Amino acid sequence: MKLQSPQFQALFTPGLRSVAELFEKKNYELRIAGGAVRDLLSGMTPQDIDFATTATPAEMKEMFTSAGVRLINNKGEKHGTITARLHEENFEITTLRIDVVTDGRHAEVEFTTDWEKDAERRDLTVNSMFLGLDGMLYDFFNGYEDLKNKKIRFVGKANERIQEDYLRILRYFRFYGRIAEKPGDHEPSTLQAIKENAKGLAGISGERIWVELKKILVGNHVNHLVRLMYELDIAEYIGLPLDGNLEEFDRVTKNIQNLCPKPMTVLTSLFKVKDDVTNLDLRLKISKEEKNLGLFLVKHRQELTKAVGTEPLRPYQDFIMDSREANTNSKICELLKYQGEEHLLRELQEWTVPSFPVSGHDLRKMGVSSGKEIGTALQQLREEWKKSGYHMDKEELLSCLKKL
Repeated sequence: MKLQSPQFQALFTPGLRSVAELFEKKNYELRIAGGAVRDLLSGMTPQDIDFATTATPAEMKEMFTSAGVRLINNKGEKHGTITARLHEENFEITTLRIDVVTDGRHAEVEFTTDWEKDAERRDLTVNSMFLGLDGMLYDFFNGYEDLKNKKIRFVGKANERIQEDYLRILRYFRFYGRIAEKPGDHEPSTLQAIKENAKGLAGISGERIWVELKKILVGNHVNHLVRLMYELDIAEYIGLPLDGNLEEFDRVTKNIQNLCPKPMTVLTSLFKVKDDVTNLDLRLKISKEEKNLGLFLVKHRQELTKAVGTEPLRPYQDFIMDSREANTNSKICELLKYQGEEHLLRELQEWTVPSFPVSGHDLRKMGVSSGKEIGTALQQLREEWKKSGYHMDKEELLSCLKKL
């Protein structure tokens, strides 16, 4: 099959044309690899493009250096990756390789010129394809067929692929959420292999797990996939509470579907107590902002709710106005998503936080001189302003002061 879609044609920038010419001159094969091929075959424009080649890193370095091309970031070289910069674009190109030794986290590699051998070491069939710069598809493991049928399968034996890198368990779930049409369409042997190898996730760094988990939480079928994590004994190895609140998780994931929640907002619905957030942080090393959001939601999800009557948003507005923290508005938006309050969320997003119109300077002009009296008066006026729904202006507030 040859691909000639507009998305494919759009890849041919001056930078890529120059790279292609260099490889062609030297008779080194160059193809687009992995996720970018999957995206192009799905009619999408890929975010990142990885290239694979039969040239070794030394051959690429020599070729680029002779042509006066700048090379950047040499960290990937021992794994076979060279990054070249042409026409203000970076091109990441990796030599075909075979995993010689794997320990479930990292692999020692050996370079090859065999495209099928390289495809064989990739995780999922939909990620194992190559695309020539002429649009020719190279598909050794029926990845295109699986993509069309929306099936997620490991390349070769699931057991072997997982044991090469246990993070592939979570990558399986992530791509299931991205590609599969409906929940529960798994091969039983795949689920069995995942269950048997779940413990291997204990040796994977928290940061790598969190990157995958966040994508699962905001993908499709999240409800089904997180339940599977519990059924297959994965939860305990990735920082999730053993007694996660799956009923609350079901409810919240239904509420939140179209509201673009942060991953932490979705995940917090599994947590019953603050310690669950702390334990997650210990395992996954989440950011301070993510941890604070989780703690905030656990604390306020039941006590801070909409008001009955004509001003349902008022309790949330009051909370924001009383808070001394900079990002309270953002946390309240996530709380409204968690509670499924779509209309109130929209209202809050359109609301501008008002500025208190009276200052200490205004009070001094009225003859209030002591710092303590000014502080007390400002606090009283703030309460009056709050009662008015933040509508009273400076004159109304100052005339109020005379009555206080």
